[in-house]
Amino acid sequence: MTPLALLLTLSALLFSLGLLAVLTRRNVILILVGIELMLNAANLNFIAFWRYGPPEAGLTGPVFVLFSIAIAAAEAAAGLAIVLMVFRHTRSTDLNRLDSLHG
Repeated sequence: MTPLALLLTLSALLFSLGLLAVLTRRNVILILVGIELMLNAANLNFIAFWRYGPPEAGLTGPVFVLFSIAIAAAEAAAGLAIVLMVFRHTRSTDLNRLDSLHG
């Protein structure tokens, strides 16, 4: 098996674990962790295709990964801020208890 195939298999496994966490968990923090796993799987794909792709690709893979990491950090900060505000209001991070988010 080639190194590219191994990296893509690892990336698919990471993405599957993240998707499973998003679909099965009811805790908002664990859902955010699942989303981060899926973003890391996409980053691994960017780097794998950049490394084993054509040599004239330049630095496109690492640049995409840097943008993705910046977006993931902003998403995590905004998501955790929302979770903290909801927790202060409801004293729970369970999605089943968050049926109304008005005032």
